[in-house]
Amino acid sequence: MKKVFTPRLIFVVSVVFAAALSRLLPHLPNVTPIAAIALFGGTYINRKAFAFIIPLVALFLSDLFIGFYTEMYAIYISFAITVGIGLLLREKTNLTTTIFASIASSLIFFIITNFAVWMSATYSYPMNFTGLVLCYEAALPFFRNELFGTLAYNTLFFGSLYLAKQRFTVLAKA
Repeated sequence: MKKVFTPRLIFVVSVVFAAALSRLLPHLPNVTPIAAIALFGGTYINRKAFAFIIPLVALFLSDLFIGFYTEMYAIYISFAITVGIGLLLREKTNLTTTIFASIASSLIFFIITNFAVWMSATYSYPMNFTGLVLCYEAALPFFRNELFGTLAYNTLFFGSLYLAKQRFTVLAKA
């Protein structure tokens, strides 16, 4: 029988929940670990159901403290897609694939969440192609910050597990 709560799972879940709690600390706009939590959890939580559930629960718990917001569904959709990217990343996790997965997850987050903003903000943007472009254009500074946050947090998360595995070989086992 395969052990469910391995040292590596405990390490990864601890990182995921600590990162979710870090959303409660002061930070630059959109420099948060949201996409990094999803990518890291999807990559290293072995059971697919847990890979989705654990990061989503961590995100939801931090949202309980932050508060709920109109476009919350878009963040959760992009979050779930990013977990899926993490599942794909499992097969070949290295620096290059992790960077590309980070950029892809940031782009997905940007596209989905800003589309939701445009759809719900009929008072701010015209409901046509021009309005959609204006919405994305206005969000570019936030995308830059989100991409920076995702790359920085993924460097921290993936790097910490890599270094911890060098020191504690028990973490290398799935």
